Amino acid sequence: MEATQELETGSFIRTPEPFARPDAVKIVSWNINRGQQLNEVIEFLAQASADLILLQETDLSARRTHGRNVAREIARALELNYVFGCEFEELSQGHNGVHAYHGHATLSRFPISNSRILRFHHQSRFWFPRWFIPRLRPFQRRLGGRMVLVSHIKLPDHELVLCNVHLESRGDDRLRCSQLKEMLNDVSQYGADVQVVVAGDFNADLRNEPAALALRSSGLSNLFASIASPPTTVPGRFKGSRAIDWILTKGPMIAFEPKLHHSVRASDHYPLSLTLRCM
Repeated sequence: MEATQELETGSFIRTPEPFARPDAVKIVSWNINRGQQLNEVIEFLAQASADLILLQETDLSARRTHGRNVAREIARALELNYVFGCEFEELSQGHNGVHAYHGHATLSRFPISNSRILRFHHQSRFWFPRWFIPRLRPFQRRLGGRMVLVSHIKLPDHELVLCNVHLESRGDDRLRCSQLKEMLNDVSQYGADVQVVVAGDFNADLRNEPAALALRSSGLSNLFASIASPPTTVPGRFKGSRAIDWILTKGPMIAFEPKLHHSVRASDHYPLSLTLRCM
């Protein structure tokens, strides 16, 4: 199996005993910018006390994050189960013969099962290595491709399917919409009795067409679309804020309390949270 198809799983649950039926499940989704401010990331997540955490841009053995296994360190600090899915091998971030990777991490206080990677058929060729481009950090040459990390969570009364997604940042909206539709087609296999959560960095404003039409057709709800002034990225020196991170839901559980945490500056994206109420 290629490295970019592999999953890493682990558990730091102290007492893996049968859990009681939860009244509500809190979810956090966050692009953590590789975990370059890892202590601050862990501090926020510890305070958030989320049951399910979906992280994008999570490093494994990269020089820029001092060779750390970011997903594993967060899971250990929060005493959670975790699965890491590899999006790219970062060709300029390896060191001392160790390969560096970059991807998504899903963490949970409940057991995680049946995790898999849905790698999009249509990809940007921007990141691919070429003979005339040096494998240096500014050029970010990569092997792999954008994908969804799909995981299942079994609650006493509900089955949850978590889709941890990062759509392409390069290319145009046609490419992102193609990737979005591919994911929505995968989601359509789950019946009305399954609670689906799709969360992550979409690199697009899902309130705009044609993405909005695709979401309406899928039955997924976007509570964050109704929040006033919802930019989810931190303003940069050469670019303003954008609304590109979302949490979408579909199923028998009731979603409420969508919140964008604008005060958190541990990444170039803000974390999002919402709660699902068990019926």
